[in-house]
Amino acid sequence: MVFKRFVEVGRVALVADGVDKGKLCVIIDVINQRTALVDGPCTGVRRQAMNFNKLWLTDFKIRISPSAREKQVRKRFVEGDIGAKWEKTSWAKKIAMKNKRKTLTDFHRFKLKVLKQQKSRILRGKFNEMKHELKNSS
Repeated sequence: MVFKRFVEVGRVALVADGVDKGKLCVIIDVINQRTALVDGPCTGVRRQAMNFNKLWLTDFKIRISPSAREKQVRKRFVEGDIGAKWEKTSWAKKIAMKNKRKTLTDFHRFKLKVLKQQKSRILRGKFNEMKHELKNSS
């Protein structure tokens, strides 16, 4: 297995824990083996030192110099259209789906259950039809 996501200056990461959980940030500088200086001017993450345990690295990377200013980071983030690219990923869609599921009321969960049952009933019926056709043809 070849690793593709390295800790490097310009790597876009997702904050996994804390106040900024779920927001994108950019690694500005590596402080030591466990900590990086991150900034997310477009997503509301203020410049701060953050532990790598609280970061999930993404496939996106922007070209910035080490310890780049906020203005340069914002410019490159917007130029690279990172926010829109992130929203198109399956990872972001899964997170959005989880957040939507968390907000469901009891009634909405019930409606979802009924729809799943209907879908299952239709699939089971079609499967049984195909099974009987196959059995009768042989």
